Amino acid sequence: MKKKVLIYILAVVIIGSAVICAMNECSVLLKVKALEKELEHYQVWEKQYMMDNPDYENVRILIDVDEKTLYLMDGNKLIKKYTVATGKPSTPTPLGRWKIISKARWGGGFGSRWMQIDVPWGKYGIHGTNQPSSIGYSASHGCIRMLNKDVEDLYTYVKYGTPVVIYGGLFGPFGNGARNLKPGDKGIDVVEVQRRLKMLGYYNGYIDGVYGPSMERAVNSFQKDKGLPVNRVIYYETYRAMGILMVD
Repeated sequence: MKKKVLIYILAVVIIGSAVICAMNECSVLLKVKALEKELEHYQVWEKQYMMDNPDYENVRILIDVDEKTLYLMDGNKLIKKYTVATGKPSTPTPLGRWKIISKARWGGGFGSRWMQIDVPWGKYGIHGTNQPSSIGYSASHGCIRMLNKDVEDLYTYVKYGTPVVIYGGLFGPFGNGARNLKPGDKGIDVVEVQRRLKMLGYYNGYIDGVYGPSMERAVNSFQKDKGLPVNRVIYYETYRAMGILMVD
């Protein structure tokens, strides 16, 4: 009888040990699977991080509005280039030196990505589009449009503060020719006139690229002193008197 009891106790101990081992093994397997899941999440994060932070030290963007081309540069080395759409004549793309001040993953008319530049007189940026047939043309309200696949690629290289230089035309801030500026107009050409008037001692307002009341008063005072017809619209004669000459 004692022998049977001992055998029974031994069997219980063995079975109990097996159950404990099985439970421990199950626990280990669960921990391994959890670690594998964490590793998988990390690898996804690392891949996305590397995509969002390419290994370039001096990334900058050059945009030629005449050629409808955006050049992605690392210093003076070309990384890649893209065909873009720029502003219509009535809503030109702002020429000048800017920088990226915000990034977002949008949708709709702005496509899948948005990168804003620090133009003081309006909200301008580089973005995708739901009108891919417009790429290569002067078709926007001043922004730089790209194919969604291209803007998604560019987005991975661009950081906050990335320099953006937009240029075109023969006459610097005046593009391919000076327009007749009137109150309410905005643009880099307005900035240049404000700078010139400030340098000549007529304008004391902010250089913000907006033709407002204080700029109009400065223009009228300048015209009067130069013996020009006082006119709120800036024509060729006023440009010439300011020393702004369009010579081809």
